[in-house]
Formats: sequence, C-alpha cells, structure tokens
Amino acid sequence: ISGGIALLALIFGVPARLRHKLTVELKVLILLLGQMMLCIPFAFWRSGSFDTVINKFSKGVIVAVLIYLVTTSVAELRKLLLIQAGSIALITVASVLVHRTEVGRLMGIQKGILENPNDLAINIAINFPLCVAFMLAAKGGAQKVLWCIGLVFMSYGVVATYSRSGLLAMAVTVAICLWEFGIKGRRMILVMAAALVGVIGLGVMVATPRYLTRVESLVRGNIEGSGDRGSLEAREQLLKQSLLIMIKHPVFGVGPGNFPSYTLTWRVAHNTYTELGAEAGVPGLILFLALMGLTLRKIKSVRKLPGYQTSEDVRLWTSALRAAVLAYISGAMFASTEYNLFPYFMVGYVCAMYQTASAPMEAKSIPRGDIENGSNKKLGDARREGEVAWTR
Repeated sequence: ISGGIALLALIFGVPARLRHKLTVELKVLILLLGQMMLCIPFAFWRSGSFDTVINKFSKGVIVAVLIYLVTTSVAELRKLLLIQAGSIALITVASVLVHRTEVGRLMGIQKGILENPNDLAINIAINFPLCVAFMLAAKGGAQKVLWCIGLVFMSYGVVATYSRSGLLAMAVTVAICLWEFGIKGRRMILVMAAALVGVIGLGVMVATPRYLTRVESLVRGNIEGSGDRGSLEAREQLLKQSLLIMIKHPVFGVGPGNFPSYTLTWRVAHNTYTELGAEAGVPGLILFLALMGLTLRKIKSVRKLPGYQTSEDVRLWTSALRAAVLAYISGAMFASTEYNLFPYFMVGYVCAMYQTASAPMEAKSIPRGDIENGSNKKLGDARREGEVAWTR
C-alpha cells in the first residue's frame, strides 16, 4: 500500500517535464500485472490468487517502476545496487553461520522469500555478479577483503542449499563474470583466482557425495540418496502437468499461485516458464518471455550509448546486470521464481542504467579550467584581430 501511494505521488506529483517516459520493458511488466489481475476472477482459488498478485507480484512491479523514475545518476543506481547486494551477502553469511537446515539443506536465516533453499540459492546467484563488481570497484584493501569474504560465503551457500537450479544459475553467472570482468576487462589476476577457487570448489564437491548425487539425479533420475524421487522422474511429471494445464486453460490459466492446489500435489512446477503459463495463461507466459528478451536487448543497447564509452562505472555495472539477468533466466528453468522480487528489480535497474547512460557525460580527461582558459584565449585572439582590422 505504501509503495502504491509513493508511486502515485511520484507520477502525479512530479511536473510532466521532469517525468521519465516509461520504457517498453516497464510497460510490458505492467501489462503482465494486468493479465494476472484479469486471471483472479477465473482462478481455481480466488483468494489465493488475489494474495499472490497483490501481496507478492505487485511489489516487484511497483519497485521496478520507482527505481526507474527516481534514479537520475550512476551514483544513485550504485547505492541501490549496494543495498541489494550487501543485504544478500549479509543474509548468506548469517545463514551459513547459523546453519538452519531442512533435510540437510541450508535455509535462509529469516522468514520470507529467502527461507526456501532453492529461492536462497538462485537469489545468491543473481546477486553474485553485483558483489563481484563492488569488489572490483572497491578502492581500499579492507573493502576488497570484505567483499571477497562475502563472495566465498555466497559460493559455499549455493553448495550448502543442495539446489540444482542454484548450481546452474551460479555456473552461468561465474562464466559470464569471468568473461566480462576477467577476459574482456583484462584482469588476469581475477581469472587465476577464479581458477584456484574452481579447483577448491571441485574438491569440496568430490568430498560431498550427497551433493554429487543431487547433481547426478538431473540426468539419471531416481537415485538413492538424492533427497527426492529423482529429478528426471518427479519434475518431468510436474512439467507435463503444467503443460497440460496450459493447454486446457490457455487464456487465464488456473490462477496465479494455484498450481500446487489445483494439481493436489502441493508442489510447485520447478519451472518458472511452464508454471507461469499454467497459472496466468499463454498471454502471461508470452509477456514474461518478452520482458526477459527486451531486458537483454536493453542491456545490449546500453553498450552503444555515450555514457558507456566514457564511464568505467557504467561499463562495470552493465556487465554485472547482464550476468545477473542471464543467471536468472537459466536458473528459472529449474525453479519457480515468477513471483520473486529481485528479477523485476533487475528490470528496473537496467532501465535506469539506460536512462543515465543516454545522457552524454562530461569528459574527465580535460579539466574545466583548461576549457575556460582555452575559451578566454580564443576570445583574446578575436579581439586583437578586430583591433588590427579597425586600424587598417
């Protein structure tokens, strides 16, 4: 409610000449919210769908729009990213230290969206590249050490959750971080450090038979000790159910958040795309896919803007956001995350980055005093030429 009031106040309280025009990505996100609202009257469990749309999904939409509207500089965007990345890093450190588990799987320390091991793992993977960017941007040695400690805890946190979707998302984000920050950014120390950490991580995985069994069950199905009936068998059945529901209810689905109750399995589909299609209909799935595709295209467009060419900060955070978005897209294939907040925050960040990078930035290589001196010199030369012409 507070977020909605703030959004309305911002939209109608700011003069029209100072408002940013909403981007295509945010318009698609608002259309997705509208589609979910249309699904509520036709839902299998109306009150459950109302709660999912209003109390969960709408928050991500409101915050994404607010991020875009209120952010006017890279410095402001960096503060928002710092709050998000720092919070996830601290929660991960605290969760690992307290080590509250469910069937041996690490859970988030607080009640809420990060309590579930799968949600915790994929959100760690989304925020991992942001933490890497802050580590690289840190000026003092103490700050770099703190961020490195956070990255180590986050890497271990994904392993401790035994989340296969988190592992896939983490693999994608690490690969992109190595390419963007290490190889393209010519930071060979980072590449060597990543190789060392990779060797250590491989050793930890080999020394943890249960984790290897969980990963192996992705392709071999029912394996004893995997912690469930086997990914290939159980999730294949859920995938088929979600596809069948999408075919039977193509327009409005069975209602946001209703897949577990409708199927009587009381399990999510473990696939963001098919579950969203089953719950919000084919239009909802199309809008979601369009949102992800347009966001990636927006990141690509940022690289062609003047701000990207002149600002190291813009280049750094653009690479981090690209890694985060791709990590989410890959991890979402094996987890139900369509009502999480952070993916939609990323859409807001990307749109805000495009807005700030679109404005030409002042070149840092030429001090302002030199420019003024050069202008005065040209003015003096012009006056002297005028005096000579007058005497002639």
